[in-house]
Amino acid sequence: MKIALVCPFNMLDRPGGIPQVVIHLYEGLKKKGHTVKVITQRPNSYKGPVPEDYILFGVTMKFRGGLGTEGSLGLPSNSDEIAAVLAEEEFDVINFHEPWLPMLAFQMVKHSKAAHVGSFHANLIDTAAGSSWTGPIFMPYGRPLIRKMHVITATSPASAAMLHKRVNMKSSIERSIFKTLTYIPCGVELRVFKPVKKRRPLSGPGTKTIVYLGRVEKRKGVDWLIKAFAQLHTTMPTAHLIIAGSGLWETKLRNYVRNNNLKNIRFLGYVSEEKKRELLGNAELACFPSTYGEGFGIVLLEAMAMGTPLLAGNNLGYINVMTGPGRIGLIDPEATADFANRLAVFLSDETQRKIMSAWALKEIKRYDYPKIIEQYEAVYRQAIAIVSNGGGHQHGKKGNGRPRTIINRLFSR
Repeated sequence: MKIALVCPFNMLDRPGGIPQVVIHLYEGLKKKGHTVKVITQRPNSYKGPVPEDYILFGVTMKFRGGLGTEGSLGLPSNSDEIAAVLAEEEFDVINFHEPWLPMLAFQMVKHSKAAHVGSFHANLIDTAAGSSWTGPIFMPYGRPLIRKMHVITATSPASAAMLHKRVNMKSSIERSIFKTLTYIPCGVELRVFKPVKKRRPLSGPGTKTIVYLGRVEKRKGVDWLIKAFAQLHTTMPTAHLIIAGSGLWETKLRNYVRNNNLKNIRFLGYVSEEKKRELLGNAELACFPSTYGEGFGIVLLEAMAMGTPLLAGNNLGYINVMTGPGRIGLIDPEATADFANRLAVFLSDETQRKIMSAWALKEIKRYDYPKIIEQYEAVYRQAIAIVSNGGGHQHGKKGNGRPRTIINRLFSR
């Protein structure tokens, strides 16, 4: 197959969760003999080279959202350039990751004759802000995109929740598309993420270290972790906390730790993949206390693959990973006293740690990337078969309302 992987996020400079999925898909599909191109937009601050097999349309701009979060917005690209490239490439299937994030997918579907797979990763349903703004955005913008998909996938019920809420089941077109919904989880490279032969203390002899990896922003719950750790440290002075990652709340939390004279807490900022594995592999406990906005949880898989016991926030995304015996690791991050107690139990109770580690190493096998790639191949073939058999989905009536008219004018340039 000739496959295009479309990602509206930053693929070129410190790629995050969804871009990492796209990178793994690109590498895995290439190894299986497929011709694969990555289509994305250039971050406006990126000045480096363009990787082989990458096609760039337009640019993205960073913006600061509400509640201490940061995102990116793609600006309209040259429509004639998109049409020419798609005509030349003649892709069999185009896999749009987060297709309703402006603006790339909307422009591309107008010029594409390929089979379309829409893959949804983000959880937009469990916050008032996310749920409210996707209403006026989805109606004029997202619905025409959904109608141009032949198959849709989601990483979990959390990332499919907005589809459930917004798809018009009275429409035969949208109903038929929704029936194709296939759950394909995120994956992890088990040949890379694996238990270390011998753990070494990250904070010196006789210490026990909790590691957090990820963005340092409000929804990630790092502030709740710091508060719980402060309580823990009063009864367990050998405990240490390492926070690896950067974000809008990093300076704020560094100041909080300093101003409150909290001990044994280290901020490392952004770390490399190699350093990430070192931290996860040698930590006594990994902790990811996100309170909302998670569609799945790649970093949970990485900790599991290394056999590291972990605690995770009981949000709509993480509960799909922490299943079976793994549920003993779910926490309410905002219940500080209970959170601190769970940290203490997992640092001191070897039985609990062994149960969690054994579950993780068994459960993680189904997330190995070769298995995930096989699932994507299957939906690509399904989408191609739908097109080959004369199937396809249309926008419906054009110009039905002012919002859609404005959008169509904007992207017809």
